[in-house]
Amino acid sequence: MTLQACKGTTIARIAITRAVSRALEHCELTHLARRPIDLALARRQHAAYEQALRDAGCEVRQLAEQPDHPDSVFVEDTVIVLDEVAVITRPGAASRRGETPSMAAALNGLRELVHIEAPGTLDGGDVLRLDRTLYVGASARSNAAGITQLARSVAPFGYRVESVPLRDCLHLKSAVTRISVDRVLLNPAWVEARHFPGFDVVPVDPSEPHAANAVLVGEAVIYAVSCPRTAEALRKTGIDVRSVDMSETEKAEGGVTCCSVIFSA
Repeated sequence: MTLQACKGTTIARIAITRAVSRALEHCELTHLARRPIDLALARRQHAAYEQALRDAGCEVRQLAEQPDHPDSVFVEDTVIVLDEVAVITRPGAASRRGETPSMAAALNGLRELVHIEAPGTLDGGDVLRLDRTLYVGASARSNAAGITQLARSVAPFGYRVESVPLRDCLHLKSAVTRISVDRVLLNPAWVEARHFPGFDVVPVDPSEPHAANAVLVGEAVIYAVSCPRTAEALRKTGIDVRSVDMSETEKAEGGVTCCSVIFSA
């Protein structure tokens, strides 16, 4: 495994990413029809995404390309990193399970590691942390056994797990993400707002069903240019929206959250 860190002084927030696989066009697809992917463009867009993370205050550590794993740029699905522990997942797509060992190696020494075991499956894209609660999408990729194992693993550290029903989307964070201390961005067609008590809900523009996926880094929100109406609505509320073009990884059912794992050093 090759790990590349950006140069400069120590930064308190780390973002782990992975180089785009040359096999990206062979990605898993659930809800989208397969379309041609421009690999060179995907790599340029990913580099710009990594720069947006740096600009927001992250130290970016890029893992080496995995040529035999088409979806491996979507590092979020391989781990849930909390302040005290990292849970190495067992992805719901069998083709993705070879991605996890290198993530475990990258986190070795940074966090205590625990692992989801068969028959459990769990994708990190289904896990939304809101303070001391982990909301987990009961999706096609994360089953009851995986959710139960996650709850058992994090309970000693003071976290509770809530299973959340979804409809018509791949992961929970396709439907809802955090955009500030007290607000979440949500597509009400895919998940119900009542599951997130105590948070103000900002609905996506109805014409942009994929608009609920956002990365909160400090007070900045990294956000895809493919959802301009929702982005403009967020800016009007005072959100610092940092736009990035993710057109090629979006063809692989990836969003801005999928391409990084962000945690405090």
